[in-house]
Amino acid sequence: MPELRPLGLDGVLELTPRRFEDERGFFAETYNAAAFATRGIDTAFVQDNHSYSAAAGTLRGLHYQLPPRAQVKLVRVVRGRVFDVVVDIRRGSPTFAKWLGIELSAAAGNQILVPAGFAHGFLTLEPDTEVLYKVSDFYSPDHDRALRFDDPEIGIDWPAGFDRLRMSTKDQNAPYLASATVFEAAA
Repeated sequence: MPELRPLGLDGVLELTPRRFEDERGFFAETYNAAAFATRGIDTAFVQDNHSYSAAAGTLRGLHYQLPPRAQVKLVRVVRGRVFDVVVDIRRGSPTFAKWLGIELSAAAGNQILVPAGFAHGFLTLEPDTEVLYKVSDFYSPDHDRALRFDDPEIGIDWPAGFDRLRMSTKDQNAPYLASATVFEAAA
């Protein structure tokens, strides 16, 4: 069973699987549907994604999919380190537009569970960083959305020290929260 730690936004969790180490290295069970279900995480994941970033200072996000194709994500780093960010985009939620950030690394082996209704992104802190993540629905271009990483309404405090951020044109041109289509919080 992984160690679970709530991170302060509804449903966002840090999960740290147990590692069994010896002179060869380690073994860790990073996902087990039955074990997760006993902890209240009853999500069926349907797709695994693998992201490689050659340079430190690569920013990916803030991404999400709208209903009915919204995604829950289980994110982990298998090489390198990232500053991982989630933003509550459920309009009407008491934490709407609030964000949190956590460092995920291959060395720590920690993961983050990102519920539907949250935008997600990360900044690589080391070169040659690889991120693996499970999603609960397939990629849908018609439902795919992004938010500006530097939106002052959200106010993410990204780590400094990079000569420039590397990002896609899609992320550079993403809308600000005020004009984005987001989730409506359940009544």
